[in-house]
Amino acid sequence: MSNDIFVWIEQFRGQPAGPSWEAIGTARRLCQQTGGKVCACLFGQGVAGLAQEAIAYGADKVFLADDATLADFRVEPYAALLAGLAREHQPAVILLGATTRGRDLGPAVAADLETGCVADCTALEFMDGQLVATRPIYAGKLLCTCTVPEKRPAIFTTRARAFPKPTPDASRSGEVITVPPALSEEQIPSKVVGFQESEGGVNLADAAIIVSGGRGVGGPEGFAPVRELAGVLKAAVGASRAAVDAGWIPYEHQVGQTGKTVSPDLYIACGISGAIQHQAGMRTAKVIVAINKDPEAPIFQLAHYGIVGDLFKVVPALTAALKERLG
Repeated sequence: MSNDIFVWIEQFRGQPAGPSWEAIGTARRLCQQTGGKVCACLFGQGVAGLAQEAIAYGADKVFLADDATLADFRVEPYAALLAGLAREHQPAVILLGATTRGRDLGPAVAADLETGCVADCTALEFMDGQLVATRPIYAGKLLCTCTVPEKRPAIFTTRARAFPKPTPDASRSGEVITVPPALSEEQIPSKVVGFQESEGGVNLADAAIIVSGGRGVGGPEGFAPVRELAGVLKAAVGASRAAVDAGWIPYEHQVGQTGKTVSPDLYIACGISGAIQHQAGMRTAKVIVAINKDPEAPIFQLAHYGIVGDLFKVVPALTAALKERLG
């Protein structure tokens, strides 16, 4: 068993996912304590160019599998390949971003290797020789610490934006090792027949700033000031489940236990009472600003800054002030 850390590099049609670079940075920090190497696992078709990018972000080695069977993510060939590499090279840890694909792949590899998988980690630190993960439980009301005490490799998925993204260093050098796929096309039961993109899609998980609206906006037209503020801040627009269930905004904007879990630098909640289900999706934001006319709204217990007032007066005033300040 080595002290190396594997990091799965998620990509879609050659575009890497931000949580992968965050995981690379975390692996780099941990390997500085153990003397191990950071090994990026890059699977896909036509993705060889990302190998040098992975090295720039901190990888010492890149296991590159470039094959038509890996062109689109399917859990069977990806899990078989990642598990096979783990058996051959014996890393101590495997890290994956806690994205939709990462949450699918991590447990599949863990089952194959008969090891443990700790999901949605917000911190990782070595304590007494064990890698200890911190993760939210009970809809985010508590934080717990978890380890995989005996089995190796220990597998962890890391929450997006909970870890810093490293600064790439183009001068770094590393080794690129080409590996074959583990399964042939005939051995893969699932097939990808195509993709359909939604109109006006939003990527809440990667957003540094999110402005969200809730029941207090009163209707679809009530999101106009929310969108205007988001535009000034170059932010994504989020929503509570109440607003989504009312049909005022599409589900892809929903933040919460049954929506997206986000960790932006700034989260502005407009007309959101702050039910525990909503808090579960945004409580790890670095700065939370709440705007609500009800001074007893639960969101104020979580917010770093609170404004008690009518959002239809406060939000336009805030937007105007920010326009002036930001030019």
